[in-house]
Amino acid sequence: MFTNLEKIQTVALVGATGLVGQEFLEILAEHKIKFNKLRLLASEDSAGDWLEVGEYSAPVEALGPSSFEGVDVAFFSVPVDVTRKFVPKAVDAGALVIDDSSAYRMIPDVPLIVPEVNGERLRGFRGKVIANPNCTVTPLALSLKPLQERYGLERVVVSTYQSVSGAGKRAYDELAHQTASLLNGGEEQPSVFAHPIAFNCLPLVGDVDEDGVAEEERKLEKELKKILELPNLAVSASAVRVPTFYGHGMTVNVQLTQDFNSIEEVRELLGAFPGIKVLDQPSGHIYPTNRESSGSDSTFVGRLRRDESIPSGLNYWVITDNLRKGAALNVLQCLDVLYKDR
Repeated sequence: MFTNLEKIQTVALVGATGLVGQEFLEILAEHKIKFNKLRLLASEDSAGDWLEVGEYSAPVEALGPSSFEGVDVAFFSVPVDVTRKFVPKAVDAGALVIDDSSAYRMIPDVPLIVPEVNGERLRGFRGKVIANPNCTVTPLALSLKPLQERYGLERVVVSTYQSVSGAGKRAYDELAHQTASLLNGGEEQPSVFAHPIAFNCLPLVGDVDEDGVAEEERKLEKELKKILELPNLAVSASAVRVPTFYGHGMTVNVQLTQDFNSIEEVRELLGAFPGIKVLDQPSGHIYPTNRESSGSDSTFVGRLRRDESIPSGLNYWVITDNLRKGAALNVLQCLDVLYKDR
Protein backbone atom coordinates (compact mmCIF):
# COMPACT_ATOMS: atom_id res chain seq x y z
CA MET A 1 0.00 0.00 0.00
CA PHE A 2 1.10 3.58 -0.75
CA THR A 3 3.89 3.14 -3.28
CA ASN A 4 3.35 6.40 -5.16
CA LEU A 5 2.97 9.05 -2.47
CA GLU A 6 6.68 9.86 -2.44
CA LYS A 7 6.07 11.68 -5.72
CA ILE A 8 4.16 14.39 -3.85
CA GLN A 9 6.34 17.23 -2.55
CA THR A 10 4.18 19.54 -0.43
CA VAL A 11 0.89 18.62 1.27
CA ALA A 12 -1.42 20.92 3.23
CA LEU A 13 -3.66 19.32 5.84
CA VAL A 14 -6.61 21.66 6.46
CA GLY A 15 -8.28 20.76 9.76
CA ALA A 16 -5.12 19.23 11.22
CA THR A 17 -6.32 19.42 14.84
CA GLY A 18 -9.67 17.71 14.18
CA LEU A 19 -10.34 13.99 14.61
CA VAL A 20 -9.94 13.21 10.90
CA GLY A 21 -6.82 15.36 10.67
CA GLN A 22 -5.30 13.52 13.61
CA GLU A 23 -6.15 10.18 12.00
CA PHE A 24 -4.49 11.34 8.78
CA LEU A 25 -1.27 11.99 10.72
CA GLU A 26 -1.52 8.65 12.52
CA ILE A 27 -1.75 6.80 9.20
CA LEU A 28 1.27 8.68 7.86
CA ALA A 29 3.23 7.56 10.90
CA GLU A 30 2.03 3.94 10.81
CA HIS A 31 2.79 3.49 7.12
CA LYS A 32 5.99 5.59 7.28
CA ILE A 33 4.73 7.92 4.57
CA LYS A 34 7.04 10.89 4.07
CA PHE A 35 6.31 14.08 2.20
CA ASN A 36 8.99 16.66 1.53
CA LYS A 37 6.86 19.19 3.40
CA LEU A 38 3.64 18.89 5.38
CA ARG A 39 1.79 22.05 6.34
CA LEU A 40 -0.70 21.76 9.19
CA LEU A 41 -3.53 24.28 8.92
CA ALA A 42 -6.34 24.99 11.37
CA SER A 43 -8.25 27.87 12.94
CA GLU A 44 -6.50 30.82 14.56
CA ASP A 45 -7.27 29.31 17.98
CA SER A 46 -4.85 26.44 17.26
CA ALA A 47 -2.15 28.48 15.53
CA GLY A 48 1.24 28.04 17.19
CA ASP A 49 0.46 24.64 18.68
CA TRP A 50 2.83 21.80 17.80
CA LEU A 51 1.65 18.42 16.60
CA GLU A 52 3.94 15.42 16.88
CA VAL A 53 3.04 12.14 15.22
CA GLY A 54 5.70 9.58 14.41
CA GLU A 55 8.59 11.38 12.74
CA TYR A 56 6.49 14.45 12.02
CA SER A 57 6.81 17.44 14.26
CA ALA A 58 5.38 20.65 12.91
CA PRO A 59 3.63 23.82 14.07
CA VAL A 60 -0.01 24.48 13.32
CA GLU A 61 -0.56 27.49 11.09
CA ALA A 62 -3.68 29.64 10.91
CA LEU A 63 -5.66 28.96 7.75
CA GLY A 64 -5.64 32.00 5.49
CA PRO A 65 -5.85 33.14 1.85
CA SER A 66 -2.11 32.65 1.27
CA SER A 67 -1.86 29.23 2.96
CA PHE A 68 -1.58 27.30 -0.31
CA GLU A 69 1.40 28.89 -2.03
CA GLY A 70 3.69 26.11 -3.27
CA VAL A 71 1.26 23.36 -2.15
CA ASP A 72 0.85 20.37 -4.47
CA VAL A 73 -2.05 18.65 -2.64
CA ALA A 74 -4.46 20.06 -0.07
CA PHE A 75 -6.68 17.77 2.01
CA PHE A 76 -9.69 19.51 3.53
CA SER A 77 -11.52 18.11 6.56
CA VAL A 78 -13.41 21.15 7.83
CA PRO A 79 -17.03 22.37 7.88
CA VAL A 80 -18.70 23.06 4.54
CA ASP A 81 -18.63 26.85 4.92
CA VAL A 82 -14.84 26.81 5.43
CA THR A 83 -14.43 24.41 2.50
CA ARG A 84 -16.39 26.65 0.15
CA LYS A 85 -14.38 29.68 1.18
CA PHE A 86 -10.89 28.21 0.91
CA VAL A 87 -10.99 25.44 -1.72
CA PRO A 88 -11.15 28.00 -4.56
CA LYS A 89 -8.09 29.72 -3.07
CA ALA A 90 -6.21 26.42 -2.97
CA VAL A 91 -7.17 25.68 -6.58
CA ASP A 92 -6.15 29.19 -7.71
CA ALA A 93 -2.75 28.60 -6.06
CA GLY A 94 -2.31 25.46 -8.19
CA ALA A 95 -3.08 22.79 -5.59
CA LEU A 96 -5.02 19.59 -6.15
CA VAL A 97 -7.78 19.39 -3.53
CA ILE A 98 -9.33 16.33 -1.93
CA ASP A 99 -12.34 17.45 0.09
CA ASP A 100 -13.96 15.45 2.87
CA SER A 101 -17.07 17.64 3.18
CA SER A 102 -20.27 17.35 1.17
CA ALA A 103 -19.61 20.59 -0.75
CA TYR A 104 -18.40 19.02 -4.01
CA ARG A 105 -19.62 15.42 -3.89
CA MET A 106 -22.61 15.76 -6.17
CA ILE A 107 -21.07 18.12 -8.73
CA PRO A 108 -21.11 16.03 -11.94
CA ASP A 109 -17.53 16.61 -13.07
CA VAL A 110 -16.02 16.12 -9.60
CA PRO A 111 -15.08 12.46 -9.07
CA LEU A 112 -16.46 10.88 -5.89
CA ILE A 113 -14.03 8.08 -5.19
CA VAL A 114 -13.67 4.82 -3.28
CA PRO A 115 -10.44 3.53 -4.89
CA GLU A 116 -11.35 -0.17 -4.75
CA VAL A 117 -14.73 0.58 -6.33
CA ASN A 118 -14.18 3.32 -8.95
CA GLY A 119 -10.53 4.26 -8.68
CA GLU A 120 -10.19 3.96 -12.45
CA ARG A 121 -11.86 7.38 -12.68
CA LEU A 122 -8.61 8.87 -11.38
CA ARG A 123 -6.50 7.46 -14.22
CA GLY A 124 -5.31 10.45 -16.19
CA PHE A 125 -7.41 12.84 -14.08
CA ARG A 126 -6.30 16.44 -14.61
CA GLY A 127 -9.02 18.24 -12.68
CA LYS A 128 -8.44 20.14 -9.46
CA VAL A 129 -11.01 18.77 -6.99
CA ILE A 130 -11.72 15.20 -5.86
CA ALA A 131 -14.49 14.46 -3.36
CA ASN A 132 -14.23 11.98 -0.51
CA PRO A 133 -17.57 10.20 0.15
CA ASN A 134 -19.64 10.29 3.30
CA CYS A 135 -18.15 7.99 5.92
CA THR A 136 -21.11 5.59 5.71
CA VAL A 137 -21.16 5.50 1.92
CA THR A 138 -17.55 4.35 1.54
CA PRO A 139 -17.91 0.99 3.36
CA LEU A 140 -21.38 0.45 1.90
CA ALA A 141 -20.18 0.98 -1.67
CA LEU A 142 -17.17 -1.23 -0.99
CA SER A 143 -19.36 -4.10 0.19
CA LEU A 144 -21.89 -3.71 -2.64
CA LYS A 145 -19.43 -3.49 -5.54
CA PRO A 146 -18.59 -7.24 -5.75
CA LEU A 147 -22.30 -8.06 -5.46
CA GLN A 148 -23.05 -5.59 -8.25
CA GLU A 149 -20.41 -7.11 -10.49
CA ARG A 150 -21.49 -10.73 -9.92
CA TYR A 151 -25.27 -10.54 -9.48
CA GLY A 152 -26.49 -7.01 -10.20
CA LEU A 153 -28.38 -4.77 -7.75
CA GLU A 154 -32.10 -4.01 -7.71
CA ARG A 155 -32.71 -2.46 -4.29
CA VAL A 156 -30.70 -1.57 -1.19
CA VAL A 157 -32.20 -0.92 2.26
CA VAL A 158 -29.70 0.21 4.88
CA SER A 159 -29.83 1.31 8.52
CA THR A 160 -26.71 3.02 9.85
CA TYR A 161 -25.41 2.92 13.42
CA GLN A 162 -23.01 5.86 13.51
CA SER A 163 -20.49 6.61 16.23
CA VAL A 164 -20.14 10.08 17.73
CA SER A 165 -16.68 10.68 16.24
CA GLY A 166 -18.47 11.17 12.93
CA ALA A 167 -19.87 14.40 14.38
CA GLY A 168 -16.46 15.74 15.43
CA LYS A 169 -14.39 16.23 18.56
CA ARG A 170 -17.06 18.13 20.52
CA ALA A 171 -19.47 15.23 20.01
CA TYR A 172 -16.78 12.74 21.07
CA ASP A 173 -16.16 14.75 24.24
CA GLU A 174 -19.89 15.07 24.92
CA LEU A 175 -20.32 11.28 24.99
CA ALA A 176 -17.31 10.90 27.28
CA HIS A 177 -18.48 13.56 29.73
CA GLN A 178 -22.11 12.43 29.77
CA THR A 179 -21.10 8.80 30.35
CA ALA A 180 -18.83 9.73 33.26
CA SER A 181 -21.48 12.00 34.73
CA LEU A 182 -24.25 9.39 34.59
CA LEU A 183 -22.04 6.69 36.09
CA ASN A 184 -21.32 9.03 38.98
CA GLY A 185 -24.96 9.87 39.65
CA GLY A 186 -25.06 13.16 37.76
CA GLU A 187 -26.45 14.27 34.44
CA GLU A 188 -24.74 16.52 31.94
CA GLN A 189 -26.97 18.36 29.51
CA PRO A 190 -26.38 17.97 25.75
CA SER A 191 -24.91 20.77 23.66
CA VAL A 192 -23.91 19.03 20.41
CA PHE A 193 -26.89 16.69 20.10
CA ALA A 194 -30.56 17.47 20.69
CA HIS A 195 -30.78 14.77 23.37
CA PRO A 196 -28.28 13.04 25.66
CA ILE A 197 -26.22 10.54 23.67
CA ALA A 198 -24.78 8.50 26.56
CA PHE A 199 -26.68 5.18 26.92
CA ASN A 200 -29.02 6.41 24.20
CA CYS A 201 -29.69 6.15 20.45
CA LEU A 202 -30.79 9.10 18.35
CA PRO A 203 -32.78 8.16 15.22
CA LEU A 204 -31.93 11.36 13.37
CA VAL A 205 -28.53 12.38 11.94
CA GLY A 206 -28.47 15.87 10.42
CA ASP A 207 -31.28 18.21 9.48
CA VAL A 208 -34.48 16.96 7.88
CA ASP A 209 -36.04 18.07 4.61
CA GLU A 210 -39.72 18.76 3.90
CA ASP A 211 -40.31 15.02 3.46
CA GLY A 212 -38.84 14.18 6.87
CA VAL A 213 -35.72 12.60 5.36
CA ALA A 214 -32.51 13.33 7.25
CA GLU A 215 -29.53 14.97 5.57
CA GLU A 216 -27.36 11.91 6.24
CA GLU A 217 -29.94 9.65 4.61
CA ARG A 218 -30.09 11.79 1.45
CA LYS A 219 -26.31 11.84 1.22
CA LEU A 220 -26.15 8.06 1.42
CA GLU A 221 -28.76 7.59 -1.29
CA LYS A 222 -27.33 10.11 -3.77
CA GLU A 223 -23.64 9.39 -3.24
CA LEU A 224 -24.08 5.61 -3.48
CA LYS A 225 -25.82 5.94 -6.85
CA LYS A 226 -23.04 8.21 -8.16
CA ILE A 227 -20.19 5.95 -7.03
CA LEU A 228 -21.78 2.76 -8.38
CA GLU A 229 -23.00 4.58 -11.51
CA LEU A 230 -26.52 3.26 -10.93
CA PRO A 231 -28.80 6.33 -11.12
CA ASN A 232 -31.96 4.21 -11.01
CA LEU A 233 -30.97 1.99 -8.08
CA ALA A 234 -33.70 1.88 -5.44
CA VAL A 235 -32.14 2.97 -2.12
CA SER A 236 -33.79 3.45 1.26
CA ALA A 237 -31.75 4.62 4.25
CA SER A 238 -32.28 5.26 7.95
CA ALA A 239 -29.50 6.89 9.99
CA VAL A 240 -29.06 6.44 13.75
CA ARG A 241 -26.45 7.99 16.07
CA VAL A 242 -25.34 5.48 18.72
CA PRO A 243 -23.23 5.89 21.90
CA THR A 244 -19.97 4.46 20.53
CA PHE A 245 -16.78 6.44 19.98
CA TYR A 246 -15.47 4.89 16.75
CA GLY A 247 -16.90 2.77 13.95
CA HIS A 248 -19.91 3.22 11.68
CA GLY A 249 -21.92 0.01 11.31
CA MET A 250 -24.78 -0.78 8.96
CA THR A 251 -27.38 -3.47 8.50
CA VAL A 252 -27.84 -3.97 4.78
CA ASN A 253 -30.67 -5.65 2.91
CA VAL A 254 -30.06 -6.19 -0.81
CA GLN A 255 -32.29 -7.48 -3.56
CA LEU A 256 -30.04 -8.81 -6.30
CA THR A 257 -30.84 -9.05 -9.99
CA GLN A 258 -29.63 -12.65 -10.15
CA ASP A 259 -29.74 -15.13 -7.30
CA PHE A 260 -26.70 -16.59 -5.55
CA ASN A 261 -26.22 -20.33 -5.02
CA SER A 262 -25.19 -20.27 -1.37
CA ILE A 263 -24.06 -18.00 1.44
CA GLU A 264 -20.62 -19.60 1.23
CA GLU A 265 -20.41 -18.38 -2.36
CA VAL A 266 -21.16 -14.84 -1.17
CA ARG A 267 -18.62 -15.11 1.66
CA GLU A 268 -15.90 -16.10 -0.78
CA LEU A 269 -16.87 -13.34 -3.20
CA LEU A 270 -16.74 -10.62 -0.56
CA GLY A 271 -13.63 -11.99 1.14
CA ALA A 272 -11.70 -11.87 -2.15
CA PHE A 273 -12.54 -8.21 -2.78
CA PRO A 274 -9.80 -5.66 -1.91
CA GLY A 275 -10.33 -3.88 1.41
CA ILE A 276 -12.95 -6.31 2.76
CA LYS A 277 -12.44 -8.76 5.61
CA VAL A 278 -15.21 -11.28 6.30
CA LEU A 279 -15.86 -12.40 9.89
CA ASP A 280 -18.90 -14.63 9.68
CA GLN A 281 -19.33 -17.60 11.98
CA PRO A 282 -22.42 -16.55 13.94
CA SER A 283 -22.82 -19.91 15.70
CA GLY A 284 -19.48 -19.21 17.35
CA HIS A 285 -20.34 -15.55 17.94
CA ILE A 286 -17.77 -14.51 15.35
CA TYR A 287 -18.85 -11.32 13.61
CA PRO A 288 -17.32 -7.84 13.34
CA THR A 289 -17.91 -5.21 16.01
CA ASN A 290 -16.66 -1.69 16.71
CA ARG A 291 -13.66 -3.17 18.52
CA GLU A 292 -12.40 -5.01 15.44
CA SER A 293 -12.93 -2.05 13.16
CA SER A 294 -11.32 0.60 15.36
CA GLY A 295 -7.85 1.40 14.09
CA SER A 296 -8.09 -1.09 11.22
CA ASP A 297 -7.67 -0.34 7.52
CA SER A 298 -10.22 -3.03 6.65
CA THR A 299 -13.96 -2.87 6.09
CA PHE A 300 -15.55 -5.81 7.90
CA VAL A 301 -18.57 -7.84 6.80
CA GLY A 302 -20.50 -10.48 8.76
CA ARG A 303 -23.95 -11.87 9.65
CA LEU A 304 -24.42 -12.94 6.02
CA ARG A 305 -27.77 -14.68 5.46
CA ARG A 306 -30.41 -15.11 2.82
CA ASP A 307 -33.53 -12.93 2.99
CA GLU A 308 -36.27 -15.41 2.13
CA SER A 309 -38.99 -12.74 2.09
CA ILE A 310 -37.92 -11.42 -1.34
CA PRO A 311 -36.45 -12.95 -4.51
CA SER A 312 -32.62 -13.02 -4.51
CA GLY A 313 -32.48 -11.32 -1.11
CA LEU A 314 -29.38 -10.94 1.07
CA ASN A 315 -28.86 -9.52 4.56
CA TYR A 316 -25.51 -8.59 6.10
CA TRP A 317 -23.72 -6.34 8.56
CA VAL A 318 -20.82 -4.05 7.56
CA ILE A 319 -18.63 -1.87 9.77
CA THR A 320 -15.48 0.21 9.39
CA ASP A 321 -13.49 2.82 11.29
CA ASN A 322 -15.21 5.99 10.11
CA LEU A 323 -12.14 8.17 10.67
CA ARG A 324 -9.90 5.77 8.77
CA LYS A 325 -11.44 4.08 5.73
CA GLY A 326 -14.41 6.42 6.10
CA ALA A 327 -12.13 9.47 5.71
CA ALA A 328 -8.34 9.78 6.06
CA LEU A 329 -7.27 6.37 4.72
CA ASN A 330 -9.54 6.67 1.69
CA VAL A 331 -7.96 10.05 0.86
CA LEU A 332 -4.43 8.64 0.92
CA GLN A 333 -5.52 5.69 -1.21
CA CYS A 334 -7.01 8.13 -3.74
CA LEU A 335 -3.71 10.00 -3.90
CA ASP A 336 -1.78 6.77 -4.34
CA VAL A 337 -3.94 5.81 -7.34
CA LEU A 338 -3.81 9.31 -8.78
CA TYR A 339 -0.01 9.58 -8.66
CA LYS A 340 0.65 6.11 -10.05
CA ASP A 341 0.94 7.44 -13.60
CA ARG A 342 2.44 10.83 -12.75
